[in-house]
Amino acid sequence: MIMPRVLVFIVYAPALVGKDGRSLKVIHGMEKALPGLRLAWRISEGGRPIALPHRDAWLAERTQDGRFPLLCNGDESYPVTVSGRENSALFSPGGQPQLDVHAKLPLDEAVISAAPAILEAMAEGARAFWGHASRYSYGSEVGEQFRRSADGPERSPRGLPMLNLPEKLPAPEIPCFLGWLNYWSAAAAQAIGFPDPARDAELLTRARRTPSGGWIVKLTDAPLDYDNPAHLDALNRAYERFPKIGGRDSPR
Repeated sequence: MIMPRVLVFIVYAPALVGKDGRSLKVIHGMEKALPGLRLAWRISEGGRPIALPHRDAWLAERTQDGRFPLLCNGDESYPVTVSGRENSALFSPGGQPQLDVHAKLPLDEAVISAAPAILEAMAEGARAFWGHASRYSYGSEVGEQFRRSADGPERSPRGLPMLNLPEKLPAPEIPCFLGWLNYWSAAAAQAIGFPDPARDAELLTRARRTPSGGWIVKLTDAPLDYDNPAHLDALNRAYERFPKIGGRDSPR
C-alpha cells in the first residue's frame, strides 16, 4: 500500500471557550510560517473549495462548540487543510477536554523546511500543551504502541516501548508519544525533564526555544521513517531518555 506523501501536524491545547480567538492565531501563524500559504477557502459538501472573502470574520463567527471548521488553501493539486475539534474529557489526559488542531500539508521540501515554524505557529497560537509533526503513516505505528491490557507485550512490532492510552495519563502536559518534530510547552518540558544539558546535548543541536518558553525538538534530520533502522534507534533513544512520555513511569 502506497502511503500519501503528507505531513500531519497536530497540537493538543486547552479546550476552546466561546468564540475563542486562538483559531485565528493558528491560521495567521501558519500563513506566516509557510510563504505563499493562504487558508481562505472552506470545502463544500461535494468536496470542492469555496472562497471565503471575509475569512477572519467567518472563522470568528463559527469558532464555537469546542471546535473550529476546516479551512483549506483552495488548491486541489497542492492541498493544505486545518481544523480544530474538541476531544472529550473521557479520552484526554487528566480528564480534561482538549482542543486538537489538525493540519495536513504535502510532504515536499518546502514544507519540510518550514515544518518547525509551522508547528511552532500552530502550538503557540493554540497555547498547546504539546504537539508533533509526522509522516501520514505515524498513526498506525503509534496505535501499535498503545497498551490496551496489563498483560500485553512490552514492545510493539517495531520494537518500540508500549505507551499508556492518553486517558490514562495524569496531566495534559505529559506528551502521549513522540513524533518527528515535537513541540513541548514550557510546562511539558518541565514535566518530562527537558533539557538536561549533559543528557540532551545531541537533541539540543536539533532544538529551538519558542517565544512562550516551549521547545521545538527534531528527532531526525529527515522526517521520521519507521522503515529506517537509524530512525528507529533515534526514536528508541528518545523514549528511553523520557520515560514520562506515554506514562511509562507510572503504574499500569
